[in-house]
Amino acid sequence: MSRSTWLAGALIATSCASPTPSTAAIANSAPIFSANVTNPWFPLKPGTTFVYRGVKDGEAAVEHVRISKETKKIDGKPCRIVLDLLYLKGKLAETTRDYYSQDSTGNVWYVGEDTAELEPDGAMVTTEGTWHAGDSGARAGIYITADPQVGQPVRQEYDPGHAEDYFMVIDMSAPVTVPYKAFPSALVTKEWTPLEPDVLDHKYYVHGVGLVKEKTVHGEQEEFALVKILSQS
Repeated sequence: MSRSTWLAGALIATSCASPTPSTAAIANSAPIFSANVTNPWFPLKPGTTFVYRGVKDGEAAVEHVRISKETKKIDGKPCRIVLDLLYLKGKLAETTRDYYSQDSTGNVWYVGEDTAELEPDGAMVTTEGTWHAGDSGARAGIYITADPQVGQPVRQEYDPGHAEDYFMVIDMSAPVTVPYKAFPSALVTKEWTPLEPDVLDHKYYVHGVGLVKEKTVHGEQEEFALVKILSQS
């Protein structure tokens, strides 16, 4: 698929500006970081599991995202551990431990991940996606800001040549319906990476709930929607 003109424009605009416009100001303010992620657009309550269903690479998929009670310090930041389990055709295909930290103004930072792709028999394929802020030039990025603004490009992660995702808010009040529930208003972002210039994703976040839907709008077929939320005391 050829690169779309408007996607290329977004990448050019991002490269010409500061990759994360708010990063310098946040760094200068010496924020305090916490593993307690309470940002209403992406709340990570320990003991909660989000279950999504959809399609990945043309195959039926189920994804379980479990908010662990465990924490880990990475690059000086205490992080909440989130376990992401992806099943394809009923078999565990990928496991990821994502690390998030929230600063004192409410921005949620993505600090790294440990990921493994698996064969249907459980054999390891690769851990290529693994990265941690502070290692080999990798730096944390902002997963979602405390005060999302339409049109501002923000860098979500940075490990040169491996993890270089960006996002931009494109709508603050889009209706969205998923198997879990219909919502009258959602924040919508587009995500892209210069490492895969022909791929563009949209994600839908609901205030007080978190991520409810994601889909690829350019590139290989991939879409997930929230089915249920499980809570554990």
